[in-house]
Amino acid sequence: MTPEELAAARDRILEDVIADGLSVLFCGINPGLMSAFTGHHFARPGNRFWPALHASGFTPRRFAPGEQREMLTLGLGITNVVGRATARADELSPRELVEGGRRLTAKVERYRPAWLAVLGVTAYRVAFAEKRAQVGPQDTVIGGTRVWVLPSPSGLNAHWTPTQLAAEFARLRAAASDDAPLPHGHDELER
Repeated sequence: MTPEELAAARDRILEDVIADGLSVLFCGINPGLMSAFTGHHFARPGNRFWPALHASGFTPRRFAPGEQREMLTLGLGITNVVGRATARADELSPRELVEGGRRLTAKVERYRPAWLAVLGVTAYRVAFAEKRAQVGPQDTVIGGTRVWVLPSPSGLNAHWTPTQLAAEFARLRAAASDDAPLPHGHDELER
């Protein structure tokens, strides 16, 4: 791939890996240029999504980005808050994130995963107007779907080590495998 080919991937839309009734729908902020070029989510070699997914026990082995559709057999899927590809997530406007949050809400209501895992707390705060959100389970519920915010797996996110990232993914995996009803006090998202 040449720099020109990579640059030409800007603004492309990446197809979701999604089906009805998933256990967890992982939601990136938006596709990077490498992902848009290859057609595979989290395709940049420095992205820590695939290693964290495996290290946390979600997958039996480390998947390559080109194997993303195999996630469906495990009850897992992938989408994005904003569909268009950029070199960096900070190229997105707040308006795009808010509109992406509305589209994501409709998508979650349509496909009804048990959990929505948004990968990036800053993007989640803007997209869902939750200024105080922190990494972890959220009080917000979309339809019957519970929401968990994970740290961004981007290599640019130096605040979380690979070990810490995998541990947070593992917390979600444990919650997703628990069939307990929602804790008291969780509120339905009104959108």
